[in-house]
Amino acid sequence: MSARPTLATIAEAVGVSRMTVSNAFNRPDQLSPELRERVLATARQLGYAGPDPGARALSRGRTGTVGVIIDAPLTLAFSDPAAVQMLHGVASVCELEKLGMSLVPRIAGTDAELVKTALVDGFVVYCVGDDDPRLDAVRARHLPYAMIDYEPGKAERTVNVDDREGARRTAQHLVDLGHRRFGIVLGWENPATSVADALASMQYHVDRERLAGWSEAMQAAGVPFGSVPLASAPGFDRAAGRVAGGKLLDRADRPTAIVCISDLMALGVLEAAAERGVAVPQQLSVAGFDDIPAAARAGLTTVRQPHQEKGAAALRLLLDTTTPQASVLLPTELVPRSSTAPSP
Repeated sequence: MSARPTLATIAEAVGVSRMTVSNAFNRPDQLSPELRERVLATARQLGYAGPDPGARALSRGRTGTVGVIIDAPLTLAFSDPAAVQMLHGVASVCELEKLGMSLVPRIAGTDAELVKTALVDGFVVYCVGDDDPRLDAVRARHLPYAMIDYEPGKAERTVNVDDREGARRTAQHLVDLGHRRFGIVLGWENPATSVADALASMQYHVDRERLAGWSEAMQAAGVPFGSVPLASAPGFDRAAGRVAGGKLLDRADRPTAIVCISDLMALGVLEAAAERGVAVPQQLSVAGFDDIPAAARAGLTTVRQPHQEKGAAALRLLLDTTTPQASVLLPTELVPRSSTAPSP
């Protein structure tokens, strides 16, 4: 098999210097149109596709690409409605700034390596846990980065929504409807059986804030939050919500209201209720968080958050070289729908 053609190979074939060939690809204004076309034609004949993009990026000190680190497999970036909208926000700013976007997913065993080798100018980091090994890899790159859904003060640039207030309003809405027997649905198979244990083991800022918001409203109404039952299941989708919801609905002291960490989980709880013949909202109220499109179709009471603006705001912070430290807190909005009603 013949060796891969190089700049030197082309230079010899054309009878020019290696620098002249390089200029034909990288600085065309340095050559006459005729000479440049002769170099490019020879390159095509020899099967040379052009300079290596990684080497070109290193020589320029800039790639023109932003990395987006997500805390899930790559398929979730295209299937989870909240993630899709966040990425849309990042992409909208990329288009304005003429930048590319590279996704860096979670892949067991190679998480940090993907960060170390990513050809990017900076990172937007979306909803990762406190102990995520990729954070050390990001910091070791000495590139700018902005965190979404991460505790303010623990990074120079953070973008969050008011998760605590959104959750508090949800619980207050249910309290005002007369509910006092609650259940909580979490994701990712949280082994905790009590609120205290859940808080101690939670690695995600978003989870802690939502749990704290529910706690504020329930405890103010005299509900002993420490005894509110928790349920979870592997994953963070409808199937996980159906399993976790089933655990709560199969209890002898079945809740009259269930608050869920996300809309996808809440939609699964609605399915679990339907399977058991539990009428929503007559016998059970269910509330989610996110206001994904499917929530409106299902009549799900939820908390609306600006997913697209989270992504856009994070990239704007990343690109703003005049403000090295900034924390953005976006508002949330309670959206009552038909899945909640007065306590039976």
